[in-house]
Order: sequence, then C-alpha cells, then structure tokens
Amino acid sequence: MYHRPVSGPTVATGYARAFLDALERAGFDFFAGVPCSLLTGLIALLDAEERYGYLSAVREDTAIGAAAGAYLGGGKPVVFMQNSGLGVSINALASLSLLYELPVLLVISWRGEGGQDAPEHRLMGQVTDRLLDTIGIRHDLLDPARLDEQVAAAAARLDQTRRPVALIVRKGILE
Repeated sequence: MYHRPVSGPTVATGYARAFLDALERAGFDFFAGVPCSLLTGLIALLDAEERYGYLSAVREDTAIGAAAGAYLGGGKPVVFMQNSGLGVSINALASLSLLYELPVLLVISWRGEGGQDAPEHRLMGQVTDRLLDTIGIRHDLLDPARLDEQVAAAAARLDQTRRPVALIVRKGILE
C-alpha cells in the first residue's frame, strides 16, 4: 500500500538526513518498511518528501516482497523495520530474497539492546544479530561517524553477493 507523503517542510532529526543522503549516493531508490520509534526521524523525511515514494507496509514480510519486486524492476531497495519485524520476515527473507538472490538492504532498529526496553523487546534485543547470522545475512552496527562508508560497503556487498545485507540501528541515531 502506498502511503501518501505529507506536504510541507522537511523534517530532519539526528543523523536521519545524512543517512538518507548516503543511501541516495549509493544508488538506493526504493524505500519501504514498517515504522518504529527508533526510526522516526528517517520515516518523517521519507513521508514528507514525495520524491522518495516511500511505501509504508503493514507488515515487514510485505515490505520484503515489495522490495523483491522493486529489484526485479531495476531498483535498489531498502526495507526499514524493527528487530521484532525481522522475526516476522524470516520466512520471506529465506524463501524469497535469499533463495532467489534478490538483494535488499535491511535497516533494522535494535529494540531491547542490552535488555533496556519494554519487556516485549528484550528477547529480540538479545538475539537480533544471532538471527541474522543463522540465516546468513551479513550485518553491521550503524555508526554515525561512518555512515557513508557503511552504506557504500553494504551497497557493494549487495552487488557482489546478491544477498540481503543489514545495518542495525541503535536508539538515538535516526530518531
């Protein structure tokens, strides 16, 4: 489902604008996902600027499917999700993206990092990186001082391997 952007001035908080600019410089041109409070600054920018055509999905596996279609249509997709959404999207990643070599950059917010969050986020906070390792998705922890470098490296990995790659986002970076 297409989410109609909000008109008006752009909103930029934290490193959201710098991250989005880095994504564009690396050629990413399709943006979909499920909102998360740790990504509010980024989602606000995507919603506010019509040129991004941000697809606000109702579920993470739906966003993965849309990203697969975007890739097959010549796009370079990014999917934004909370780490609980990683759990929701494991099957779509394993049986679609990984199986058919449909690369997508996953930007995953790290709820429950260090056990510091609402109880429902704690377990996923403990296992996020292990889940990615288990299904063979390379990942890196997003560092605001290395945004361009990390996004460029992820884009190169996607091109080389044709497999999903993930950037994990800590609280406070893209809010």
